[in-house]
Amino acid sequence: MDCRVKPGNDCGWVNVYEAWYNLAAKSIFQGKEADMESIISNLLTRFEKGSLSRRELVQGLAMLAASGTAAAAQEDIDFKAADIDHVSIHVADLQRSVDFYQKMFGFSVVSQDQPQGIIRLGNTKVLVSLNHGSPAGIVDHFAIGIPRFSRESATRHLTQRGATPLQGDYAGLHVKDPDGISVQISQR
Repeated sequence: MDCRVKPGNDCGWVNVYEAWYNLAAKSIFQGKEADMESIISNLLTRFEKGSLSRRELVQGLAMLAASGTAAAAQEDIDFKAADIDHVSIHVADLQRSVDFYQKMFGFSVVSQDQPQGIIRLGNTKVLVSLNHGSPAGIVDHFAIGIPRFSRESATRHLTQRGATPLQGDYAGLHVKDPDGISVQISQR
């Protein structure tokens, strides 16, 4: 089958994919992100010249959108949009601490892990995680919440900067700061 770019051929999808792949591969090998604007421009130009049908254009744009979503998942994590997700502290008496946070701040129990001796309090999301443990009154860890968290990208980000990521007892990924405080990185 002749799959050269020409109006009316049966290989439009192959042509769309090949055009997208060539532009994306060229950008990757040059160490740059694929320039989505130039890819879209190329697809539109080919459509306007008649070398792509409307269906092929839509397929190409859909493929580009899907690849953009996949590429965003692979990107480095971004701490510019980070916030403090929660603070986890050791307490001597869980019920006494729960009563305090409910009375003082109006927090309610968001979730709990009774076998582990953990009660998580907040409004609609966890703000304070109370862990029955000693020594009481210490911060077990605090969590930095980031959008688009993935364990792979967080691990890559931390190791590239000389840190050793640790698996947390629960969710997320942990790293120790210079003073030994555990910092959890998790999905916001």
